[in-house]
Amino acid sequence: MSHSLSLLFYIKKSKADEYGKANIYLRITLAGKRAECSIRRKVDYNKWNPKTQLALGNSIQAQEINREIGIIKDKIYSLQQLFQRQEKPYTALDLRDAYLGKDKTQKMLLDIFQEHNDKVESLIGKDFAAGTAERYRTCKKHVAAFIKQKYKKNDIPVQEVDHKFITGLEYYLKTTRKCAHNSAIKYITNFKKIIRIAYANDWIDKDPFLNWKAKLKIVDREFLSEEEIQKIMNLDLKMERLDQVRDIFIFCCFTGLAYADVKKLHRGDISVGADGEEWVKTKRTKTDTRSNIPILPIAKTIIEKYEDHELLKEKDLVLPVLSNQKMNAYIKELATLAGITKNLTFHLARHTFATTVTLTNGVPIESVSKMLGHTNLKTTQHYAKILDMKVSKDMAVLRAKFK
Repeated sequence: MSHSLSLLFYIKKSKADEYGKANIYLRITLAGKRAECSIRRKVDYNKWNPKTQLALGNSIQAQEINREIGIIKDKIYSLQQLFQRQEKPYTALDLRDAYLGKDKTQKMLLDIFQEHNDKVESLIGKDFAAGTAERYRTCKKHVAAFIKQKYKKNDIPVQEVDHKFITGLEYYLKTTRKCAHNSAIKYITNFKKIIRIAYANDWIDKDPFLNWKAKLKIVDREFLSEEEIQKIMNLDLKMERLDQVRDIFIFCCFTGLAYADVKKLHRGDISVGADGEEWVKTKRTKTDTRSNIPILPIAKTIIEKYEDHELLKEKDLVLPVLSNQKMNAYIKELATLAGITKNLTFHLARHTFATTVTLTNGVPIESVSKMLGHTNLKTTQHYAKILDMKVSKDMAVLRAKFK
């Protein structure tokens, strides 16, 4: 059987609508046999070039149509290659049906990924946090870029994903994308879910992740010491914006709130607990788990400082939090002014709460885990090395006693 394949994109000018828009059709010809379908796109018939089979001009609409045509071509040729590798007889109709998704055994990888992401997006606030949806979107972009670089295509059939593809993607993330080991592994794990969906639906015959093993590296989490916290608190700041950033950073050092959680912190999230003291009671944006944190005196002073802030009153927010990018930029400036050489980021405040503020002062790790809103105690145990410092201090007292 001849496998010579030709594709033709054309319009039916006589069937244009009242606005002069005509449907774009695809004709697949294989071994002299044809199959046709609409690509579900319309174009002004005066702006269609039948020779190049593309929309004329540089308008956004023309660019989108031409990009879509390129993607469709890639899909059809990828499907043809897949049929050839499987050594199965196929016709122009088979290619068309596979492209339209009528052949359930032929599914394109990025199409499956997008279907998954659309579902996640629709379930934000119910089953998924906004950060999870963002991570899957980013993961899909990385996978798409890898396919483009490695295969010179816009998409590939999911059947083409094998162990070599997975290890190649991991290498691409670590080299081209400059991802750290743990970040790369987390993206691969996100991608693994997409492949598991394909496997569960019988779109692939075997799980390519079967022999893929990877472990996250334990990362030493930096934090501020008591002295360093005091240095930042003692800074005499003339710039109001810098002063506000200092307040919010210190507030998080004494509450353990992450950036996303302090940014959305409403006045209604602060209430009096059974002990008669004020608590922050909120849900973590990242995991949607409950986080209840007693408000320590320093944090309370900062809250009171902004009680009469007009803009915050309008939005019912507790603190004037800037964008994450600006917060991190100002925090690095604070570090310089305080003579701190550590790489300060906003998230370092959360680490500081877990270590210097709580664990070092004898707060049980179970209580710290609950305040941080961790779903697994193992996550909190990454901070447990600080306990060695506490043991050292405690033993110094005992050592002095025995002298």
